[in-house]
Amino acid sequence: MEVAGYRFKRSDLRIGDRLPGISAFMRIRNGEDFLELTIRSHIAFFDEIVAVYNQCTDSTAEILMRLQAEFGPEKLRIFHYVDRVFPPGSDDHSKTPADSPNSLVNYYNFALAATRFTHATKLDDDHLAIPNVLQRVTDQIRDQSSRQQSMLCFSGLNLFPTPNEMSLCRRDPISGGGDIGFFRVTDDTYFTRDRRFEKFHRGGIPRRFAGYLYWHLKYLKPEMGFANYELQNYQGSRYAQRKYRLLADEFPTIPLRELAQKKGRQTLSGLKSLFSEKQSLLCKRDQAICEAFPYDTCDEALRHTVSPHMLNLFRETLKTHSQRG
Repeated sequence: MEVAGYRFKRSDLRIGDRLPGISAFMRIRNGEDFLELTIRSHIAFFDEIVAVYNQCTDSTAEILMRLQAEFGPEKLRIFHYVDRVFPPGSDDHSKTPADSPNSLVNYYNFALAATRFTHATKLDDDHLAIPNVLQRVTDQIRDQSSRQQSMLCFSGLNLFPTPNEMSLCRRDPISGGGDIGFFRVTDDTYFTRDRRFEKFHRGGIPRRFAGYLYWHLKYLKPEMGFANYELQNYQGSRYAQRKYRLLADEFPTIPLRELAQKKGRQTLSGLKSLFSEKQSLLCKRDQAICEAFPYDTCDEALRHTVSPHMLNLFRETLKTHSQRG
């Protein structure tokens, strides 16, 4: 379904019409690298995945159509958001009103409004699910759906390639710091504009850390996942600076065991957590690494946290990338 000229209104969330269950909504631009892996590893845990794609010049649309034919149009619902969307970090984004069809915020709000179930979460096209933890969290939401009073935030570890094995990105080892999670959709849950990017307005509900639910594959993409920021046109973008620092880093990776030990020794964040809800969430997130990943290496952790079938698909995908590149 093509969508053009859309402007979000909070009434579009249709709170009274929502069905019991959980929706995941995706916003995709040139996501072919890990899109199929992401959908296959997550789709069993949701009542629907709403996939909205924009400005794709790769095989994203073809992958979505093929998977929809397999899983069905009610399980995987596809929308083509036609209008040009300015990337986060760009000057155009900072100047564009939140309800403009060209706004990243409006685009995100369309994806959220297209969902049909009482609970929702954002899903990126480079997430490899950790199924046992995802199952536990989604079961908890279904068991307590009418009583859920918090946003169940979750995180992932940012994989980074090395010549012989997987490691973690030293400068950015953890993805998700309270910005992504499961929430009950209400009139007060929607996205708003920040001059840098979109921000989620959660209507004052508290946040609680629910666990590590995925491996983040962004840095395994071509250009380390920065291609969609259009850095050639927006060289002053905060993401251009981030990419430059990563490329200039003499030691770009950190082993899993070292990260767990480092986060386990931190005490300052624990003190800060006494005064800040977000710092409390980040402290719990960091402290959970040792328990969630009691392994020496990322390769060992992947073998224990991802199903053999999905791990094989992941390896085949990486092999295809290396042959293509």
